[in-house]
Amino acid sequence: MSRTYIFMADGFEDLEALSVVDVFRRAEQEIVMVSISDTLSVTSSHGVTIQADALLNDIDATDALLLVFPGGMPGAKNLAECEALMQIMQRHFDDGKRIGAICAAPALVLSKLQCEEKMQMTCYPGFESMAVNGDMVDEGVVIDGRITTAQGPGFAVDFALTLLAQIASPEHAEQVAEGMLI
Repeated sequence: MSRTYIFMADGFEDLEALSVVDVFRRAEQEIVMVSISDTLSVTSSHGVTIQADALLNDIDATDALLLVFPGGMPGAKNLAECEALMQIMQRHFDDGKRIGAICAAPALVLSKLQCEEKMQMTCYPGFESMAVNGDMVDEGVVIDGRITTAQGPGFAVDFALTLLAQIASPEHAEQVAEGMLI
């Protein structure tokens, strides 16, 4: 159970999604890019089209250690509006597993979580009022238990390395960072 799923919707933010994929693959951690549409091709908010590894309907996310939700608009909105994905996220959360969200995703996607307590989190400036489950913190990357959030593209690599440290080890994340000259 070391698989990570990162969910891709049209309008995703390039750096936020692909930095996580890049860091995890450098670290030789299994990460699967999952398209929430009926096609593997997904186009970013900046017009870059990527080929996902799998379709949402074809995965069994019960084997996931970590679910990652990139931001970007309308990508984060598209993720939040995908009922099947929100059910997967809720089950994952209820099972006590890790979730990462960056940019608009902490506000739009994590607001769909049914939870008893508010989480400390951060998000892209201007989306704070939409984070119904969040006590907002003005920091680049925020960890609250099993939930890790980040503000936006400028923190994408820090976000990815933080997630890697959580599922592998801080030492492994440090080795990857050194290889990237960070």
